[in-house]
Amino acid sequence: MPLEVLAGFENWAESTGRALYPHQKEAAEHIILEDRHLIAPTPTGSGKSLIGVAAILWALARGEVAYYTAPLKALVSEKFFDLVDLFGAQNVGMVTGDGSVNADAPIICATAEILANQALRWGEALDVGTVVMDEFHYYGEAERGWAWQAPLLTLPKTRFVLMSATLGDMSFLERDLERRTGREVAVLTSAKRPVPLEMAYRVEPVEKLLVELSHQDKLPAYLVHSSQRAAVEEAQRIASLNLDFGVTDSAREQLANELKTVKFTSAFGRALKPLLAKGIGIHHAGMLPRYRRLVERLAGAGLLKVISGTDTLGVGINVPIRTVIMTSLVKFDGNKERHLNAREFHQIAGRAGRAGFDTIGYVFALAPEWEVENALALARAKDPKKAKKKKAPEGRTTWSEGTFNRLVDSEPGALAPHWQINHAMVLNTLQRPGDQEANLRSLADDNHNVMRFGEEARGRFETTLAEILESLTVSGVISGAEQTGTATTLHSSEGTELSGTVPTFAKQEDATPNTLDEILAAGPFQLTAELPEGFALNQTLAPFALDYLGSFSSEQTAPPAGSDPSGFTEVLDIISVVEAVLDDPNGILRAQERSEKDRVFAELKAAGVDFDERKAALEKVTYPRPLEKELNAAFEIYTEANPWAKGFRLEPKSIVREMVETGATFTSYIARLGAPYTEGLLLRYLSDAWRALSQIVPEELRSVRFVEVMDWLSDTIRKIDSSLLDEWRFLEDPGLRFEETDSTSADELERAFGERPDGSFDWEANPAAAENALLKALMPWLEALGGDEFELLARMEKDQRALANATPAVTDPSGYASLRHPSPSPQATQQHPSPLATLIPEVEESGWDKQLGAYWDAHDFMDTGADGRNKRNFRLLTDPDEADFPRGYANPATPVGSDPSGSVANATTPPRLRSSAMPSLLEHCRDLGSASQHEVLQAERSDPPDNTDAKNLWLGELTLVDGEDDLDFALFIAVDPTVTLKPETEHSTETGAPSGLAPTPAWVPLGLFER
Repeated sequence: MPLEVLAGFENWAESTGRALYPHQKEAAEHIILEDRHLIAPTPTGSGKSLIGVAAILWALARGEVAYYTAPLKALVSEKFFDLVDLFGAQNVGMVTGDGSVNADAPIICATAEILANQALRWGEALDVGTVVMDEFHYYGEAERGWAWQAPLLTLPKTRFVLMSATLGDMSFLERDLERRTGREVAVLTSAKRPVPLEMAYRVEPVEKLLVELSHQDKLPAYLVHSSQRAAVEEAQRIASLNLDFGVTDSAREQLANELKTVKFTSAFGRALKPLLAKGIGIHHAGMLPRYRRLVERLAGAGLLKVISGTDTLGVGINVPIRTVIMTSLVKFDGNKERHLNAREFHQIAGRAGRAGFDTIGYVFALAPEWEVENALALARAKDPKKAKKKKAPEGRTTWSEGTFNRLVDSEPGALAPHWQINHAMVLNTLQRPGDQEANLRSLADDNHNVMRFGEEARGRFETTLAEILESLTVSGVISGAEQTGTATTLHSSEGTELSGTVPTFAKQEDATPNTLDEILAAGPFQLTAELPEGFALNQTLAPFALDYLGSFSSEQTAPPAGSDPSGFTEVLDIISVVEAVLDDPNGILRAQERSEKDRVFAELKAAGVDFDERKAALEKVTYPRPLEKELNAAFEIYTEANPWAKGFRLEPKSIVREMVETGATFTSYIARLGAPYTEGLLLRYLSDAWRALSQIVPEELRSVRFVEVMDWLSDTIRKIDSSLLDEWRFLEDPGLRFEETDSTSADELERAFGERPDGSFDWEANPAAAENALLKALMPWLEALGGDEFELLARMEKDQRALANATPAVTDPSGYASLRHPSPSPQATQQHPSPLATLIPEVEESGWDKQLGAYWDAHDFMDTGADGRNKRNFRLLTDPDEADFPRGYANPATPVGSDPSGSVANATTPPRLRSSAMPSLLEHCRDLGSASQHEVLQAERSDPPDNTDAKNLWLGELTLVDGEDDLDFALFIAVDPTVTLKPETEHSTETGAPSGLAPTPAWVPLGLFER
């Protein structure tokens, strides 16, 4: 059979018009005829993908499962579709952290971490005959290298093909792989680059070089930048120059047809579309997959002449190009700026030149901007000696032609191993079939770091493994077969007690740490039944999150009256706990901080705050970090009992929570942050958050509201980028690709959490969004109050009452479920305006004048700046009782003078505020000069509409900051959560000011009163 398979492979290659290169045939013989492992240090462009295809073909011929792994999801999806074209859709599946397609297929494309976790979980029992590890140089990555090492350590029956253009010396891995598997290893040494490279250093503007390349037929060119922002801005700048890159009319027509197949609904998409129409593309990891795949498809068809991107080009993405232009030889590695190393340089440079299309590939490195400007100034100067020269920026890393020549002549060094042990690896290994103790010991004792660096590495890993096992046992995640507990209490550094029963082997205070032998003696270990399915496969601090969430489920007290009977605040806090253990999406956090600073600065400026005060206030502004103090305090205690966690830190943040609280969609959130370059980053973060919430949150905390949030999050992720599912449909019916996309279909429109298909909100499902929207809406009222502008307040009140009275309400209380179903038919939806304007008496100008008079009699200052606008000053009570209302108000449900049995003193349960009771509650005297000494007048009630009988109105309270910490006055509002005031662009009838920019529940002011 081997000869037949090899012959079939060769014949197929010839039938495509591209016969195998000698090194490809040699590689196929090693794999198929000799059944060896293969290490393939093949130059970029030499066809290493076909070597992988040969290995997969051999696996299929033997009835085995084959895995093709890569470091990036974008590369995984690209290989997935390439293999689908070769082997058929039914034979190829894909698994990444974001989801899976056809996961039971015999060929699986996956990220390296997916296979690594499966290898640790199942070991040699894993059903995988062949693993093709593309871009194997990631083995040397400090953070992710363990994922390339784990399968080599745990899959002794599997055939491996390790491929990269920049492997370096692989003799150590060659010897170790043969020792572990008993299978011989072939090293491919005959591979030659089929398309040679010409490299040069140029001191000139990039646009001049591009025009020259166009005239010399050396396009398409890829411009490599050090940042995503620089890549986008340079593409836009080049497009604005209207340079002639030779895009033909036929190509323009093809581009127009292709652009109809993709929805350009986001801000970045709208910026990208006109660039693509000119034959200019953008490519970086921050793009949504649908845009990135489109760019790759257009480039593959030869329709793009210039692509501006980042070094994602260097990890195997198939963007065929003739010329690479490096705009910098410096990169920021997360800590500092540094020169590219030889491996990074050659990975990028090697992408130039396409086998079968080009005879030569071209690589240019541009001089730094200051050096280019000096050269231009020198060329313009009549007297070169008088030409003004710029210097390199101080404190920045720069480069020169010498840097370039050194990189050209350098070879990549040997790959260094970067093994690590974390709790997810331990949990996977605990469940592996076979000898549990031996499996666990192998994590610490049998890895490449120990082999390369000796006993010091072994001791470090054994200590880490012991601490993780101990902490998992103490926290109840695992238990030993014969484990008994003690009543000994552990303490934090501040003396705080750590509750819970501690296993007998657990480290006691001031005791010698337990050895790995002592801890393993308590085994074998088992996972607890309460552990969520798939728990902690991705987040190192997931055990802490689970431990902290235990305090939520143990609190059985009812929520305080008026606060949050739906438990929605707890859902938001659960989200915050899990977000704190996720990796920081730094680009989004920087955008959050920048956006918040811009908002605060604008508000303070509008309020007339002095510049120095505004500047000082901005220094305190950062991105939101909910529960930061509580989580950090709990984490300090946790690390006392879990020493392994001391090397990590929590990262409180609010992205999912902020989107929910502010009623944001994906697109509106990106727009508000002003961060179009981070769309892909946000999508990946939301996917990670959804997965972590699914894996960490215990069943008893998965309330109806929590499930609704998870449904919304999943729905958002799917709607923002379903390109992989779309591509799958296109494989079944290629004609679908060229159907013009309707980006406004109802079932594809994004919706905020709680938003209904008709644009109204279910505010009762999302009271946090209502609170945020109302706080923002009240800021102009705060300014008017602070300016003692009672005439303006009266006009604003008329406008607000008119809005509430005119807006129809959707009476079908379908809640979030309506997001998953078509909008109700007109016949099924009864509509009516909010009764607020009818039921709530108007304060009027004289009332505002007298109420403000009472405030100014008591205080001489009202803060309308940062402190006055702080979120902590506003509260929205969804179930208020009498104690929440201003002084002098009667029982919300009982008119003054009614039967004493209904009085507040005799009431056992605080009655709810109902619309039918509002007149008796809110009727107040407009003739008194003090809001704190008004009389409550009995008023005859009017019958409300039948469909509002059971409607509970909410109470909003904006406390005024008086500079004396009295906080004894507040602006009160009545809120109807069943009605949405939609954003309008028209100006109000009375004030001429915009009527609003964001949806809010219907509301009207009650007035300014003492609290």
